[in-house]
Amino acid sequence: MSQRSRASMQDVARLAGVSAQTVSRVARSEDTVRPATTEKVREAMRRLGYAPNRAAQALRSGAFNTVGVIGHKLARTGEAHIIDAVTAALRGEGFGVMLVDAPSNSAEDFTGALNSLSQSVDGVVVLRLETPSSSPVSLPDDMPLVVGDFRYTDQHTAVGTDQRNGARDAVHHLLGLGHETVHHIAGPPTSVQARAREEAWIAALWEQGRAVPPLVRGDWSPRSGYEAGLKLLEDPGVTAVFSANDEMALGFIRACHEAGRRIPEDVSVIGFDDIMAEWMWPPLTTVAQDFETIGTELVAALLPQLRGERDEPRGVLVPASLVVRESAAPPR
Repeated sequence: MSQRSRASMQDVARLAGVSAQTVSRVARSEDTVRPATTEKVREAMRRLGYAPNRAAQALRSGAFNTVGVIGHKLARTGEAHIIDAVTAALRGEGFGVMLVDAPSNSAEDFTGALNSLSQSVDGVVVLRLETPSSSPVSLPDDMPLVVGDFRYTDQHTAVGTDQRNGARDAVHHLLGLGHETVHHIAGPPTSVQARAREEAWIAALWEQGRAVPPLVRGDWSPRSGYEAGLKLLEDPGVTAVFSANDEMALGFIRACHEAGRRIPEDVSVIGFDDIMAEWMWPPLTTVAQDFETIGTELVAALLPQLRGERDEPRGVLVPASLVVRESAAPPR
């Protein structure tokens, strides 16, 4: 056989001197074949570089032992942490993972990603449905599926961070330090996570009877946080800032340094995520998301469905905790 040829089951059968049916039984690890024959077939497989057709096996058995993971912008740090946790938990249960990065967060793109996976996986984990509607994607009822989202519907189990209480804790901490109000660098308006943090910021200020200043919006990137900082720092009365994520907080900190505004002496800042926040200077006070728990809870919710067990849809909110470091202090 040439090196470009793919060895077939018949090729293995001819070399081993057995029937194709015997080769098929060995490939499926059945115990009905004599050990000596099994070894002879496996030796033929090794010599020819034969690999069983897993797709055909899956069609026969009805199981692929693979779970699809769909998201948008999977390279973002938070998504990467959740994927690590999901992958590790699935590997421990004997499942492989097929990743699909949807081109955008539109309902059409997520639905298209689901359709592309439906014939090749046993179940699906959908990460961070950031579209504004609470049920933006046509999610199939007949496929084991869980959603990485803090919003819950009665269709599928959802697991996500308690966004609102985490953001509220950040604002209350700054007000508790003595700041008159708290400015906000918000995330993009298309993100439901950003909107939840923004709404919690407003609610926390209202609860304390404080003025709600105009927000400045970014796109999650450090550059957008830097540009937001340049705008905010035009007002010398800005003493406390809550950033919707750590990366924008990093850009804001640079803007403060360039403007000669010291942190936390002149301006206090709190982020959200707790991704490398302790290595910023000064170390960033932030709201920590427990990405590992989110990933393991997603898999724990999917496994009963993969086993064919009845699993009532539910919402799982993973607490977010305020981590106090050196970037926030009482105003001068």
